[in-house]
Amino acid sequence: MATAFYFFSFLFGVIIGSFLNVVIYRYNTGVSLGGRSMCMSCGKRLSWHELIPVVSFLVQKRKCANCGSRVSAQYPATELLTGLLFLLVFYSQYPILTVTDVINTVFYSIVMSLLVVITVYDWKHKIIPDGLVYTFAALSFGIFLFHAGLPLDRLSSAPYMLNMLAGPILATPFALLWLLSHGRWMGLGDAKLALGIGWFLGLYSAISAIILAFWIGSLFGIGLLVLSRVRGLFSSSKTFTMKSEIPFGPFLVLGTLLVFFFHIDVLSFSGVFFSI
Repeated sequence: MATAFYFFSFLFGVIIGSFLNVVIYRYNTGVSLGGRSMCMSCGKRLSWHELIPVVSFLVQKRKCANCGSRVSAQYPATELLTGLLFLLVFYSQYPILTVTDVINTVFYSIVMSLLVVITVYDWKHKIIPDGLVYTFAALSFGIFLFHAGLPLDRLSSAPYMLNMLAGPILATPFALLWLLSHGRWMGLGDAKLALGIGWFLGLYSAISAIILAFWIGSLFGIGLLVLSRVRGLFSSSKTFTMKSEIPFGPFLVLGTLLVFFFHIDVLSFSGVFFSI
């Protein structure tokens, strides 16, 4: 029973991921999210068998059946990523027996969908749309209030107040980096994303997520530099340099997911490391 439940949660996520691809492509373009999908090269409207998530991409050998143009690997990657995240959400809430379980499952599924769109959109366009990131922040603050409640005796509780202020506390350093560098070091969208991460995870866990994001982002950048140097030895094509721009939003999202699903405590690990 549990296996079937997990399979269908993954399948449901893959289907949602197919819709998220439409959102990513059409967001802020003035094109409605409704209507049939079409090939971006020849304009042919796609039939149902060309829209089966992942399967159509593989069967058609990542080409348009009409004009033969290449189809981006973003499409199956987004579908599979969304499927995996939905599987993890349903796994973390299983068995879903109470009203709270249902609310958590629906909420976390919506949040995962938003984070997927934010990640892919930022990677493609190097910008995080306000509509997406503010929705994430609002939902995160709402679920914080839902879980914490609002009794008056808690308003003087230090942990409660710290978690309520976690969003602004986490967003402030990013906003200062953006302000002082005039947007060269950090985008303002990262500050807005940190706002939602603070409320989504709570102050302590959100700090762990941001530290993870910096670690992973640094390793990724170093890896790209090394690969570019090696590639430059054999090719004269444009290579990655220290001045190349890498969106930080995807790393913030990755750090958030690692902490949320796997409860990675970077602060405790750092304390143990420095005490050696």
